[in-house]
Order: sequence, then structure tokens, then C-alpha cells
Amino acid sequence: MKHDPTQQLADGFAAHIERWAVAGHAAQAAEIARQLSLATSRGDVCVTVDAAVRDKLLASGVAGTPELPRSFPLVVDGEGRVYLHRYFDYEVRLARRLTAAKAQPGGLRVISGGPGTGKTTMVVKLLEQMFSEQPDTRVALAAPTGKAAARMTEAIHREASTIHRLLRYHPKGGFAHHRDNPLAIDLLVVDEASMLDLALATHLLEAVPPTARVVLLGDKDQLAAVESGAVFAELSSMPDVATWLTTSYRFAADSGIGRLARDINAGDAETAIGWLRGAEGEVVWRDTANPAQGYAVYFEAVQRDPRDVAAVHAAFSRFRVLCATRSGPQGVEAINEALEPQRTRWYAGRPVMVTVNDYTLKLFNGDIGIALPDEQGDLLVWFPDGTGGWRATAPARMPLHETAFAMTVHKSQGSEFDDVLVLLPRHASAVLTRELLYTAVTRARKHVTLVATEEALRGAIEHKVERASGLLARL
Repeated sequence: MKHDPTQQLADGFAAHIERWAVAGHAAQAAEIARQLSLATSRGDVCVTVDAAVRDKLLASGVAGTPELPRSFPLVVDGEGRVYLHRYFDYEVRLARRLTAAKAQPGGLRVISGGPGTGKTTMVVKLLEQMFSEQPDTRVALAAPTGKAAARMTEAIHREASTIHRLLRYHPKGGFAHHRDNPLAIDLLVVDEASMLDLALATHLLEAVPPTARVVLLGDKDQLAAVESGAVFAELSSMPDVATWLTTSYRFAADSGIGRLARDINAGDAETAIGWLRGAEGEVVWRDTANPAQGYAVYFEAVQRDPRDVAAVHAAFSRFRVLCATRSGPQGVEAINEALEPQRTRWYAGRPVMVTVNDYTLKLFNGDIGIALPDEQGDLLVWFPDGTGGWRATAPARMPLHETAFAMTVHKSQGSEFDDVLVLLPRHASAVLTRELLYTAVTRARKHVTLVATEEALRGAIEHKVERASGLLARL
């Protein structure tokens, strides 16, 4: 039987806690540790226990308090929130930094809105205002992924970088810029900030000088970070710093994509399913679909002229298959295998996604390249260079990567396509959530094909993720 690594990690951590705990309290401490490990793997920052359990945990000798955290593996606060020590430390540090930013006039601004609601326009106006008042303003634009940074560069016409590049991440761990060596900037603008997890948000904001302004852009209804925390969604609920943009200039009020996105966010499965039954046009709901049909224009472009890198990339960018899962018949692995030609590993037209950061090659997690021949006929992998040109890498030099005809909804954040095919597992599951479905649907500019059973669709719309955290309480 296949072992669940998440469960194995939780069991291992619980076993350590049980050995370290004071006799008489070991079993209960171990069970809380197991629950906490599983919760953090789901994205929670903490779990909550009642007063009696809190007292027993403190008596077990493995938990500290906010006033005296020392080196205990667990920390439990007065409200019964139990943390892994490192997450407690991150949350306290982030709360401290955000509190300082809020105390500065205009220091912290959070702008949340769906696609086409004018977030970029607001930032452009803000930059124009700052440069008119102070021409030598030092600005940093950043995003969590390479793809999101590239889109930010295109939209604002100023160079944006990934957060890891901005902070100068060391491959062996740690960042060159931190609280004691801050960035030399007056303004930080972060796009796709919903993808910020607790740890990265802490490292980033601590590296911002105390007097600098911080603007976070994102969509509070999108998927939260893969790691623990939902920092942007929490900050979006603070009226004194947050602005919600609700009018979409991309989708008309009666458009299929806009209508479906609203029904999903409202958790109104009945209404959504009702009108989807007969929907045609921008949104269609199907039992099955052939992913290869969506790539017909792309395959034609490769066949017509594989040396026309720009045309091939443009054709590939029109359509994407988005999957909720990696495994299973509706998952990324199965779809990519079905669309791959049964021949050599590398071939003209193979799209690949980088899955690690490679600072030497300047390729980053989420970057997409396409294998195409150069003028001599040698196959190279071509990536956009962020300035309208192309950068080529030999297949043998490629960092870890995977075929990218299909990608997970998580990986699609920060991307947009004319047409998307959304594939959901046939049965409702924990992975199917309102946030995942909303994120998938709103990756499309013009057309969505939704392949799902009614059970899976209903389950996704009705299942809203609420991540446990103490950040807002600390603010």
C-alpha cells in the first residue's frame, strides 16, 4: 500500500514529541503534535485547543508561551492557538512589521480585485504620482513567480523580478537582504500577493526599510499560498489598509465567465449549476473533452515553421489545460502523457515548465519554454527574456522541468489564456475548493470549457477554505 508522506511526517513528529514530553502528558501532547503537523500541511498556521488541553500541553514540557517561547518545539498562546515554534516566530515578526508599516502615513496599502478590475491602472497612477513628487523615488516591483513577474513587467513597463531574486536568495538557504541589510528602496509593489505564504511574506517585509511604502496587489478570492498562511486574504479584510475593486472591465456584467466567477465566490452552487446546464458561448459544461483539440492551432504553428519562436509561443499561450490534481485520469500527469508524441523525450514543439529556481541560467519555477530548432537545426528550449526577446537553453542544461501541455491550477496563478479547459476529478474531494475553481475559471480571457461531474462541481463551489491563523489577532 502506498504510504502518505504527509501522514508519515505527522506520525514521526508526534513520536518525537511523545519521547520529549513529561510522563503522564506524553500521549496527549503527541496527538496535538500530530494534528498540528497535518494542519500545517493543509496550509493552516496553527490549531486551537480548549483551556484544559492548553494547560496539559504547558505541563508536558514541550510547549512554551508567547512570553517565554524559549526553544520549545511548540508554542501555545493565551487563546489556545498552538504553533510550531518557527511559525509562531514568523507570525509575530510579520505582525510587528505590519504594525510598523500601518503606523507610517501611506505605508501599507492592500489592493484586491479580480481580473480586469483595474489593479494595474491604480499602480501606474500611484507610480506617476510618486515620480512627479519625487523623481528619484527608488521602486522595486516583485511577484512570487517568474511568470507573474514577467506579466507585471509587460503591464507596468518597468522591470519586475521574483521575490527570491529581489532578496537575493542563496541556494544554500537564506536571503542577502533582511532586517539588518534592507533593500535600498522607497516603494515596494508586489503583484499576485495572494501567493505569499507566511514565511516568505515575513522575509520580504522585514527586508523593506521602515520608511518605505508597501503596496500589495492580488485577488483575495484566489487560491492561497501552497505553504502555510493566507496573508493577503487576511490583510484584505482590514478596512484601514485594504481597497476592494469589484467592477471588472474585462468581463461584462452578463458575461459567462464573470457570472460563473460571482456564483462560485458566493458559494451558490444551485444557481451556477442551473444556468450551466444549458450554457453555450463563453462558458460550457461538458462530461468529456479532447484536450488535443484546444492545441490544434499550436500544433499547426509548430508544423508550419518551427523556427518562428514568437509565433509558436503565441499559439501556445492561447490555450491551456488546467487540472485540479497531478494524478488520476483527469490529472496533469495523465493529460501530458496523452498529448506527448510517442517518440524521443525531446522533440520540436515540446512545451516544458521549470520546477526549480536556477539562478545561473536565470530560469525560475513556473517559467515555460518550448523546444524548437535553431538556424542550424539544433534543438534548444526557448524562453521569453522579459524584454520581448528570447533566451535559448540546451536541453542537456535544463534544470528540473516537466512537460506543460497541462498544468495544475496552482501553477497557473499569475497566468492568463484566451481559452482554458478545466478538468476536475469525477468525485468531490478535499482538493476541490471554491478558491481553486474560481482561480481556474478566471485564468480565461474569452472562453472556459468545464469538464466535471455535478458532484465535483457542487462540492468545489460549496467548499470554502478557511486557514487557521493568529495574524489578525496580533494586529
